[in-house]
Amino acid sequence: MTTPVESDETGRPGEDDEGYARGLGSRQIQMIAIGGAIGVGLFMGAGANIAKAGPSIILMYALAGVVIFFIMRALGELLLYRPVSGSFAEYAREFLGPFFGYATAWTYWLMWVVTGMAELTAAAIYIHFWFPQIPQWVSSLVFLLVLFGVNLISVKIFGEVEFWFSMIKVTAIIGMIVIGLGVLTLGFSDAGATAAPGNLVSQGGVFPHGIGSSLMTLQGVMFAYLAVEVVGVTAGESQNPEKTLPKAINTLPWRIIIFYVGSLTVLLAVVRWTEFSAGVSPFVYAFEKIGIPLAAGIVNFVVLTAALSSCNSGMYSTGRMLRALAVNSEAPKAFGRLNSRRTPAFGISVSVALMGIGVILNYLVPEKAFGYVTSVGTAAGIWTWMMILASHIRYRRAVEAGRLPASAFPAPGGAVLSWVALAFLAFVTCLIAYDHEARVCLYVGALWAVGLVGGWQLLKRRTVTTGEEAGAYAPVE
Repeated sequence: MTTPVESDETGRPGEDDEGYARGLGSRQIQMIAIGGAIGVGLFMGAGANIAKAGPSIILMYALAGVVIFFIMRALGELLLYRPVSGSFAEYAREFLGPFFGYATAWTYWLMWVVTGMAELTAAAIYIHFWFPQIPQWVSSLVFLLVLFGVNLISVKIFGEVEFWFSMIKVTAIIGMIVIGLGVLTLGFSDAGATAAPGNLVSQGGVFPHGIGSSLMTLQGVMFAYLAVEVVGVTAGESQNPEKTLPKAINTLPWRIIIFYVGSLTVLLAVVRWTEFSAGVSPFVYAFEKIGIPLAAGIVNFVVLTAALSSCNSGMYSTGRMLRALAVNSEAPKAFGRLNSRRTPAFGISVSVALMGIGVILNYLVPEKAFGYVTSVGTAAGIWTWMMILASHIRYRRAVEAGRLPASAFPAPGGAVLSWVALAFLAFVTCLIAYDHEARVCLYVGALWAVGLVGGWQLLKRRTVTTGEEAGAYAPVE
C-alpha cells in the first residue's frame, strides 16, 4: 500500500509536491487524450445533428475542431509554463483573479457531474440494444457503482482502464472506416447498392435545411468535444508532463480528422443522411444497414465503452477539482484530503452521489434525460474554455512585458487565435440562447452564477473573520 502523503489539515501539499502519485505514463496520457476526443457526443449525439444539418454536419465538426485545437494549444502553453493538477482553474486564479479560479473549478466540476449523467444515460440506452427489458435506471446505477470503485483504487488503475477503453474506441473507428471504404469501393453487403460518395450531395445538397439550421447544431457539436481538456487535469499526475503533454496536444488535429471528419464522411457516403434520427447511434444503424453479422452488436459494445470511458474521466476530474478548491479554502477541508492510495476519495464520492441524479432522470424522463444534461454540460464547458483562452491572453501579455518566463510550448498565432476562439464561443452561446429547447441551460447557468457569487461573498466574509487566504496565487496584471 502506498504511504499516505503528509499534508496539513486542509490537505494542502508542499509547493513542490501536490501530494498525488505520478502514476500516469506516456502510454496512458496519449490514450486519455485520444479518448477525450471520442465520446457520446460523436457516437450518440451525431444522430440528431445529422438529421438537422445533413452532410454539412461534417463541416460543423471540422470547424469546431479547428477552434478546439486553438483552445488546446493555448492550454498547452500554460501547462508547460506551470504544470499543476488544478490546471485551468489555477491559471484563471493566477491571471484573472481568485474569483475566476473559484468559479472555473466549481463550473468544471458541474460540467463533469452533468456529463457523467449524460454518459450514464447513453450507456443505459446501449444496453437496451441487447436487453430491452432492463429499465434504463438499473443499467445507469450499475455502471455508476462499478466506475466509482475503479476511481477509488488508484490513479494507475484509472489510467489503465482508460487506456483500454480508448484502445477499443480507436481500433473500432478505424475498423468502421475501413469497412465503410470497402462497401464504397467494392459494393459488398446490403448497403452496397446505394452506397456512393454522391450521397453527400444528392439528398438536398450539403446544406439541405440551410446554413442557419446547420449552425444551430454547433452547440451539440461542441458537446462532442467536451473532455479534450481533461489531459490538462492530468498534469499533476503525469510522470513526464514536459514531454507527454505537448505530444498529446499536437496529435489532436489528426484525431479530429480521422475520428470525426473521416468517420462521418464515410458514414454519410455509405448511408443516406435522411435515414438517421435522434436517439439512435448512427454507427450502430449504419452497420445494421450493411448487414454484417454481429457488426451492429460489436459497434454497440464500442459506443458503450465510449460512454463509460467519458464517465470514468468525469469521476477522475471532479475529485481533482474539488481538491483544488479545498486547497484554496473554497470548498470544505474534507475535499482536500487524500486517502492512503493518494486519490481524493471523498471528493469523488460526493461527485458520484450527485451523478446519481442521472439515474433518477433515467427513471422519471428516460426519453429526455440525454438532451437535458448535454445542454447544461455544453454551457459549463464553454465557460471553462473561455477561461482557458482569457488566461492565455493575460499570460502572453505578462510574458511580453517581461514579468513571466516564456513557455517551452508556445501556441501558434499567440493571443490572436485565442481571441478568435473566444469570439467563436461567444457566437455558439448566442446560438444556444436562440434555440428554445437548448436555452434552458442558460437559465440553469444564471442560477449557477447567482449561487457562485453568493458562495464567494460568504467566503470573503469568512476570510475577513478568520484571516484565511482564499487564493493561492495573486492575479497577474
